Amino acid sequence: MKKAIIGKKIGMTQFFNEAGKIVPVTVIEAGPCAVVQKKTIENDGYAALQFGYGDMKAHRVNKPVKGHFDKADTGYKKTLIEFRLEDCDSLNVGDIVKADTFEVGDIVDVSGTSKGKGFAGTIKRHGNSRIKETHGSGPVHRHAGSMGACSSPSRIFKGKGMPGHMGAEKVTVQNLEIVKIDVENNLIAIKGAVPGPKGGIVCIRNGVKA
Repeated sequence: MKKAIIGKKIGMTQFFNEAGKIVPVTVIEAGPCAVVQKKTIENDGYAALQFGYGDMKAHRVNKPVKGHFDKADTGYKKTLIEFRLEDCDSLNVGDIVKADTFEVGDIVDVSGTSKGKGFAGTIKRHGNSRIKETHGSGPVHRHAGSMGACSSPSRIFKGKGMPGHMGAEKVTVQNLEIVKIDVENNLIAIKGAVPGPKGGIVCIRNGVKA
């Protein structure tokens, strides 16, 4: 990837484009992010940059992490995420990455933690159909149904859609377009929806089509 940044999802709104059509957008507070650590092929076996986002009070940082931040002299950050950028030499420890690293019209991929839905059945979790609720179908009209034959294969294959915990997992939405950037307030408006709730941490990377 060529460029990346950590941000916080503010919420959704809408813009009118030049043709007068409504464009739904998600507003993200992108940065400022400090470069906390720089990994090199000589020392670590690969090249990467560790970004820190969101200030944190000193008494909330344990000693090992405190030493990590003190060495970089970037202040204490809530979120640390590593990015393997193509040109890691362009940034050094202590540099600040802001929203202006991207431009209007850029195609980006946005990753975040989806909203947790708790325990869910197969209809909500996998989109299964329910059976009819009349003529003696019984109280099983939302159940998963048959798991397979009893003698062959005599087991359930891996990947079978079953009830279970839904959401609260990493989700990436690809090829979203940046509609507007407010450099002064570090805000980026991205066309469409991105994963996670309001206030959730997201990562913005340049997309495949960029």
